[in-house]
Amino acid sequence: MAKAYYLSLSGLLALGVGSLFIGVQDVSLADLWRDPDVLHLIAISRLPRTLATLLTGASMAIAGVIMQLLVRNRFVEPGTTGTNEAAMIGLLAVTILAPGLPIFAQMLAAALAALAGTLGFLQLSRKLPPQQPLLVPLVGLIYSGVLSAVATFIAYQTDLIQFIGVWMSGEFSGVLAGRYELLWLAGALSLIAYFAADQFTIAGLGQGLAVSVGLRYGQVLALGVATISMVSALVIVTVGILPFVGLVVPNIVSRMMGDNLRQSLPVVAGMGAGLVLICDMIGRLIRHPYEIPAGTIFGIVGAIVFLSLLLGRRSHA
Repeated sequence: MAKAYYLSLSGLLALGVGSLFIGVQDVSLADLWRDPDVLHLIAISRLPRTLATLLTGASMAIAGVIMQLLVRNRFVEPGTTGTNEAAMIGLLAVTILAPGLPIFAQMLAAALAALAGTLGFLQLSRKLPPQQPLLVPLVGLIYSGVLSAVATFIAYQTDLIQFIGVWMSGEFSGVLAGRYELLWLAGALSLIAYFAADQFTIAGLGQGLAVSVGLRYGQVLALGVATISMVSALVIVTVGILPFVGLVVPNIVSRMMGDNLRQSLPVVAGMGAGLVLICDMIGRLIRHPYEIPAGTIFGIVGAIVFLSLLLGRRSHA
């Protein structure tokens, strides 16, 4: 296990270093020693972008695995349960009613809206028959679609459609020093989730069993929902929506390592960070010097994996 962690960390470090040398301006290792402008470019743009990508991928993957444990369904994540769409409604509301608020206040408004949206989905999921697990993601997609339609209608009526476009396309081209630091808060929330990993694992066994072994289920549920909402809001405010990260990564890791969150959470975080960084690097290379948003690349990959998971489950039913 320790060897696997070491190899994962080494691979993630190699990807991070490689990301520093991809961009419109060609940069070589020798330039770092002889050109101070290159060091300035790395410090202001490429290092913040790489860190933002890693933090986004890790935190979204962790939010996804927490969502799956709380709902007890492997086919859900914040992007398919209305959390992201509710956060967009919150951002629209604060943009319309108080456009001069600082970005941290906007993030809080988005987090509160995401919290309400997540709680709404949890209420819906409890009314579905447990013997039909595929209904949960399908209802989640419908619920997300309704909230997205509400957000689009509000944006159309207030001439803010361009904001929806920005929030829907998760990309890192606008990340600079001073414009991504909120994502460190998402990283801190992910660390808190690690310390509560055993409690989330027990909560994933169901409320009845969790309460019978002495778990304060309500508190764990509140912590999980708050973490999911805050992470989703932070990512949307900073870089936009990245679909399927919280769906694909936990399923891959679960098939390799099982459901012990204490052991698997570092791998979930590392794989989420690595896959998002790979998609961002592909987006920068495929049409160089132009870019394709990382959210678009991951959306294609994630949709294919999501469909394969659904169809694979149906074929074995």
